[in-house]
Amino acid sequence: MSENHPGDGPRSAGTAAQDQSRGRDETPLERADRNFLELLQELRVTQTGVQLLFAFLLTLAFTPRFPSLDALQRATYVTTLLLAVLAAALFTAPAALHRGLFARGAKPLVVKVSSRLAGAGLAVLVLALTGSVLLVVDVAASRTGAFVAAGATLVVCGALWGLLPWGLARGQGEEREPV
Repeated sequence: MSENHPGDGPRSAGTAAQDQSRGRDETPLERADRNFLELLQELRVTQTGVQLLFAFLLTLAFTPRFPSLDALQRATYVTTLLLAVLAAALFTAPAALHRGLFARGAKPLVVKVSSRLAGAGLAVLVLALTGSVLLVVDVAASRTGAFVAAGATLVVCGALWGLLPWGLARGQGEEREPV
């Protein structure tokens, strides 16, 4: 799936040495292709979760109990729905970006921007998940329980999605591979 771009000649000695020091023998464009494919695999997982969350939220407005929600519950619902839409948009943006730039020799840029979009999507997704937990626990149990459960959701996702990878990378003493 490697794209050929004008000016792609043989690897320079410096580039090949850098690639081999990372344990891979690939050109910068091959690395960009690999990184983009890996990113797409990650997005397939998160995008499915966002789609399920969004579908769940859409159905709530058409349930018999929805009219009885109080102002905070309705605000939580609308905010969470919009966050789920934003997360879906951020997770699908890399495909649109690739579609618009794939034949222009911009794969490293596509990978860099797509990676940032995916990171932003995860940040928005954690907020959408937190809002969903807040709403459901508030309706099913209590407002106090809802705030506790929502706070726990935020902390757990933040720890697993942010602190764990950061801590592991730091513990390994490795720098992130350039995208």
